[in-house]
Amino acid sequence: MSSTASGKNGTWRNWGGNVAARPARAVTPASVEELTEAVRRAAEDGLKVKAVGSGHSFTSIAATDGLLIRPQLLTGIRDIDRDAGTVTVEAGTPLKRLNLALAREGLSLTNMGDIMEQTVSGATSTGTHGTGRDSASIAAQIRGLELVTADGSVLTCSEQENPEVFAAARIGLGALGIVTAITFAVEPIFLLTAREEPMTFDRVTRSFDELWAENEHFEFYWFPHTGNTNTKRNNRSAGPERPVSQVRGWFEDEFLSNGVFQVANWVGRAVPAAIPPIARVSSKALSARTYTDIPYKVFTSPRRVRFVEMEYAVPREAVVETLRELKAAVERSRLRISFPVEVRTAPADDIALSTASGRDTAYIAVHMFQGTPYQAYFTTAERIFTAHEGRPHWGKVHTRDAEYFAGVYPRFGEFTALRDRLDPDRRFQNDYLRRVLGP
Repeated sequence: MSSTASGKNGTWRNWGGNVAARPARAVTPASVEELTEAVRRAAEDGLKVKAVGSGHSFTSIAATDGLLIRPQLLTGIRDIDRDAGTVTVEAGTPLKRLNLALAREGLSLTNMGDIMEQTVSGATSTGTHGTGRDSASIAAQIRGLELVTADGSVLTCSEQENPEVFAAARIGLGALGIVTAITFAVEPIFLLTAREEPMTFDRVTRSFDELWAENEHFEFYWFPHTGNTNTKRNNRSAGPERPVSQVRGWFEDEFLSNGVFQVANWVGRAVPAAIPPIARVSSKALSARTYTDIPYKVFTSPRRVRFVEMEYAVPREAVVETLRELKAAVERSRLRISFPVEVRTAPADDIALSTASGRDTAYIAVHMFQGTPYQAYFTTAERIFTAHEGRPHWGKVHTRDAEYFAGVYPRFGEFTALRDRLDPDRRFQNDYLRRVLGP
């Protein structure tokens, strides 16, 4: 994974290739004790400290010129409590390993995002989410956290213990300390039936409220330059298991969604005028399919085509209007967009800086192929999103600052006050946090 330093000069790069940093030093602690010692030493040397996950954020949230902490030795399950319905894992555990380990134990998270390359702490600290009518982001499934704070002490928090820290640190942006372990709520493993089906843009937007209400997990992808979408409905099922056949899975998920899509993007990057006709063909290439499998095999899919992404959370009731404005803006412009626009939802939660904090939410994500200029498209999209009081995903491209966030997050001041208390000297500061949280 691209979280490893590339090149001899110790440069760290993110997965999207749009952020690079040169830390003064990097450590890979094998225990919480080693990590606290590294934080203390950095303080003595006057270095800022940042932990990095798998580099899947498109913002510079993990970049530092100080001490870079790599968590890949802090992995694995610490404890499974079947009576409480929880699992405690080390912060550097990749979601992929967590999902596999839980499945072996007959357990699962209730909901998850669509990729599982990230570490559990990186995914939760930035607010990674899937789609759900009733079930929320990965961070909303946290029941307890262990955090190394700026003075090197280890703080545990939950609804019972340090509840004011718990209210903020589940999506802490790396600003409150370094997460070393997370306790998640889990449940006995279950089956989901996935129904994937093409639908026109007009029909999906007209029926959005019903599609949302009738399905536990609804999402869709709109292909710019077309009136076509691909919808996904995931609902719990009594079974039996009917996974996608290996041949069909390879053809649709690898050959079409990664291989052909990669080639189409190369062509589009070289010849932007080819993008609309390619979009019309590719938006019709995926046929309807229904399958039943365990959660992580339904929720997640491989993403091998590299891209840069912006995603905003808008109030759920504003999503159709926002999307129609985006479609009209793309059609008016000379933009050529080869990646579909992804639309998902989440219920309101109680985490201070969650994109769904205090309001039922819909997400609109725009992507551009890695290496193509994305600024014009993202600027157009961001202007529309912010007009609807949009909240950008903390790990995806945006241009917002602390002043903006104070206006769209009612509990913004609660978070910054806690940061003042836990990190008064800004040991965990970097340029990104200075911009989004204020100095």
